[in-house]
Amino acid sequence: MRVLPIFLVLIFSACSQTPVPKNTIVIGMETDVVSLDPRYATDAVSTNVCRLVYAGLMRRDEKMELRPWLAQSVALTGAATYEIKLKTNAMFQDGRPLTSADVRFTINSILDERNGSPLRNGLGDVLSVDTPDTFTVVVKLKEPYAPFVGNLTFGIVPEGSGDLSGKPVGAGPFRVASRQRGAELALVRNDYYFEKMPALSGVIFKIVPEETVRLLELSKGNLHIVTSPIMPAMLPWLESRKNIRVERKPGTNVSYIGFNLNDQYLKNLRVRRAIAHAIDRDAIIKHFLKDTAVKTTTLIAPANEFHMEEIPVEYDPEKSKRLLDEAGYRDPGDGRPRFKLVFKTSKNPERRKMAEIFSEYLRSVGIGLDIKSYEWGTFFSDVKSGNFQLYSLTWVGMADPDALRFIFHSKYAPPKGLNRGRYENVELDKLLDDGKTETDIVKRKRLYNQAQRTLSEELPFINLWTQVNLAAVDRRVKGFVIYPDEGFDSLATAELSGLEE
Repeated sequence: MRVLPIFLVLIFSACSQTPVPKNTIVIGMETDVVSLDPRYATDAVSTNVCRLVYAGLMRRDEKMELRPWLAQSVALTGAATYEIKLKTNAMFQDGRPLTSADVRFTINSILDERNGSPLRNGLGDVLSVDTPDTFTVVVKLKEPYAPFVGNLTFGIVPEGSGDLSGKPVGAGPFRVASRQRGAELALVRNDYYFEKMPALSGVIFKIVPEETVRLLELSKGNLHIVTSPIMPAMLPWLESRKNIRVERKPGTNVSYIGFNLNDQYLKNLRVRRAIAHAIDRDAIIKHFLKDTAVKTTTLIAPANEFHMEEIPVEYDPEKSKRLLDEAGYRDPGDGRPRFKLVFKTSKNPERRKMAEIFSEYLRSVGIGLDIKSYEWGTFFSDVKSGNFQLYSLTWVGMADPDALRFIFHSKYAPPKGLNRGRYENVELDKLLDDGKTETDIVKRKRLYNQAQRTLSEELPFINLWTQVNLAAVDRRVKGFVIYPDEGFDSLATAELSGLEE
């Protein structure tokens, strides 16, 4: 008979036992939502919750395939002109019809530089947004932009809306009923939803920072779903619970180590390659991650049609040492490191432990690693501002490879984009610029194959592995599906029933 791990026994439950309405699923979350306005949501939690409250013109299904949502159709009527026909039965949660004026306003508010929407670059160079009738929108671009339709997944807001983070108004399957910042967010069914009405009365996102507490509350039936992060070491215990099922599905999230390429050590390609060859990813995946990840060398996950054939970066500590010698950083031979680096991470226990594993591998080839862990807000602020030598994060759910342009193109260093390591490569810039305008899928794949190959050789990131998404689910929950990007979209069709025998 399996028993509860001792560290769980010692944890006292921190969850408040407030009454939960009938037919309501409760989800345990590590962190709170940052923004409830889809035009400004950038973190995974905010984005995924917004997809329940707002409806987009398009959406991606559980296989990451693009499907119409508010749009009846999207047609390319010229070299760079799109005609969007809207469904005529969509309404916001307050009963107002959703029309072309709302779509025009949403797009223009995203494009307005004064608003600082992170979605702005994802629409291309828009010349005009016109509304010839109540349910038609015509968007003219300066030049063809291949990702345009795939990027129309953001939620549509009512015309004239200011920042909706405090009082969301959407057309999705649920609406916000209440919020206690840092504690919980309660959603209830949107009675004006234009598609099949959710079977659930509501969804409560309960903020429980400690993973052990989340899982204990799940086992007691106080939570219904806990998703990643779940420590792999907890899986055997979870799988032994009769009232819990564990689901796994290949994801699109890719974990990586990022470099500051302005750093005196890390600007040297030999040093970056030495670090890559020093880390045994196969061993980490097998022994620490318990096969909840798949090794990868590109930021575009295998589930994505633009994923290229892998270019192996094998574990080879002897090669790592030779590369460091060639870079001019010879082993002093007296126990001292060749040089030291600072590795920044969050206070998440799994992240901290992973950093310690990296440190041991690098120490074995002569690189000292000083680990600095911070609260999430401080850590992410340092990453965004370029205040780091090394860090590790997970890139969440890349759908279109044009995202590589904002991550690696030389003109997209912060604050303009996400090139936080300040990587510069003229040839890569051209590949990424060509890729954004190439609408022929075969030619476009060829461009991004070359781009991924260049990045695998240059290593502005060390791409480590693609996450296998995990969900620990109460068996009373039916129809909950893990999306590759960890989205909660299936809650719109999920049900809550009696316990199985």
